[in-house]
Amino acid sequence: MAATQERDYYYEARLLIRNTKTATLATAEAGLPHAALVTVAYLEDLSPILLLSQLAIHTRQLQANPACALLLTGAPAGANPQTTPRICLSGTAAKAGDPVIARAAFLDCHPYAAGYADFADFAFWRISVSEAYYVGGFAAAIHLEFAKLMVSQ
Repeated sequence: MAATQERDYYYEARLLIRNTKTATLATAEAGLPHAALVTVAYLEDLSPILLLSQLAIHTRQLQANPACALLLTGAPAGANPQTTPRICLSGTAAKAGDPVIARAAFLDCHPYAAGYADFADFAFWRISVSEAYYVGGFAAAIHLEFAKLMVSQ
């Protein structure tokens, strides 16, 4: 009987993160949840970077309550949407400590954003991830340590 190879969920999650340029950002204020489509880029340590407008509801909610989650999704393996690989990165958001590095990472991933990245109402935000929950398809779910995800492999 041949030995089966154990799935490397960290590798799968890392690959999903590196290849995902959009996500659903979940925020909440005064108990009212909100979800928004956002474009995302990553620093070398896989910390998510967002370019957010002050005019957006989710930005105002992050200012009031920095707790948030990003849902990144891949493509389903077939007709069943439950086969879609996905990862939920939960943590807190704050304006990027080094906007020059955040800008470079974001514009490298989304060059079209150069047309509005410097507008006065836009700022780069970094999410400090405290939890990662990966679903690698139907019945394949696991909590991952984000510190281990950040290890470059």
